[in-house]
Amino acid sequence: MFRSLRRALCAAAAALLLPLGAGAQTAHAAQPGTVRAAEAGAGYWHTSGRQILDAAGQPVRVAGINWFGFETGNHVVHGLWSRDYKSMIDQMKSLGYNTLRIPYSDDIFKSSTVPDSIDFSGGKNAGLQGLSSLGVLDKIVAYAGQDGLKVILDRHRPDSGGQSALWYTAAVPESTWITNLKSLATRYKGNPTVVGIDLHNEPHDPACWGCGDTTKDWRLAAQRAGNAVLSVNPALLIFVEGVQTFNGVSGWWGGNLMGVAQYPVQLDVANRVVYSAHDYATSVAQQSWFSDPAFPNNMPGIWDKYWGYIFKQNIAPVWVGEFGTTLQSAVDQKWLAALVSYLRPTSTYGADSFHWTFWSWNPDSGDTGGILKDDWSTVDTVKDGYLASVKAPGFPVGGSDPGGPGGPGGGTAACTAAYTVSSDWGGGFNAEVKVTNSGTTALKSWKVTWTWPGSQKVTSMWNASYTQSGASVTAVNADHNGAVPVGGSASFGFGGAPGGGGVPSVSCTAT
Repeated sequence: MFRSLRRALCAAAAALLLPLGAGAQTAHAAQPGTVRAAEAGAGYWHTSGRQILDAAGQPVRVAGINWFGFETGNHVVHGLWSRDYKSMIDQMKSLGYNTLRIPYSDDIFKSSTVPDSIDFSGGKNAGLQGLSSLGVLDKIVAYAGQDGLKVILDRHRPDSGGQSALWYTAAVPESTWITNLKSLATRYKGNPTVVGIDLHNEPHDPACWGCGDTTKDWRLAAQRAGNAVLSVNPALLIFVEGVQTFNGVSGWWGGNLMGVAQYPVQLDVANRVVYSAHDYATSVAQQSWFSDPAFPNNMPGIWDKYWGYIFKQNIAPVWVGEFGTTLQSAVDQKWLAALVSYLRPTSTYGADSFHWTFWSWNPDSGDTGGILKDDWSTVDTVKDGYLASVKAPGFPVGGSDPGGPGGPGGGTAACTAAYTVSSDWGGGFNAEVKVTNSGTTALKSWKVTWTWPGSQKVTSMWNASYTQSGASVTAVNADHNGAVPVGGSASFGFGGAPGGGGVPSVSCTAT
């Protein structure tokens, strides 16, 4: 609801997180979908009932992350003052995120706008120097596509000064909003890395849904803007968030989609609407349902009422475009476990599931923190671990399908592995292993082995499971990253102790 701004540039150091709580049971049984083939995701996407399908008609699941900054006074994604943008995107992929939601404000379209706080020392961010904000966005989109990530662009604010309740302000009228949306749609026409646009972030009171007042009715505005976007790029998905209040019932900003049942968004191009909800925990704001004695078992009913019914009644796909928490309270831990269960585990339902992008990649989100810790490098493995069951396979590199439906069969399955120490503090270390498909056919699964020369032990591992016998370690892919297309890659990371062990020789086996 009236939540605080989650965009502080200097977040306090993250407090010690409590242990992962037990996950809630899946809220509703539904007919399981078929887990999609590794090559699913090629080309532009469209909808069919509650699913998003790729160009070949295969279902896909958005399982992504928000990387913010273009909407702030920096006019560029945050963290480039610390790291190279390519290493950021590589790390997102290595953790199993397959989609990037990028917020922006209309300020980036002004000729006077330049990105701020990018470090070019030591070869970092090569190629970004001298570029406008839109030029940097082009580079990020291009590299995300090369890594097999899709991009959803999010018109987050009219300007970098702050969030607006309506889609327009006195300084940024509706005409400017629509002109800039069309400009982006035209800019990326023919590039299926950008699969769609989130028209406006978190409409809230006095925004209404279905009231008929063209100055306040967000549903009508979304139709006008969506049709404008599709008039120049009819292949895009149109992501439409909710409002705050419908028929006197209030919820999170952008999180109330109750009006869809009576007033659906109707566009000139069929099968393009994806509804988007936002949902948060107590680190953002209190809501009545958190103090319900039945919590967290009451939450599936809350989500059903506000937005889940759209999916469950097969009206349209639903994307939880933002959800997050600092995880510092037991209530928040129970909330996140329940929400992840409600979103439906990929191993059970495949792409017949809710779509999502977690808030946020950035650690400098004041009331949620991020997947990265304050050093902009170390992964918060507890927070990331909550999302493991709903992560999903990546997409074809560059938005194309190397094999293609009906492509040549056969080929040789083979892989290589590269081991990199990302940090070492003596008493322990973090490392990442990148697995690359070096064969001529898609991998279904893989296994990596190595033997340390010293007494190192794995203390934790993410995006893979492991066994260790003496100094020998065997790591096997997780459910979401075993399928790797030809030329593609997957990664996993781990912590170990003690440090100072150097880099062992690793081998990879296609299984």
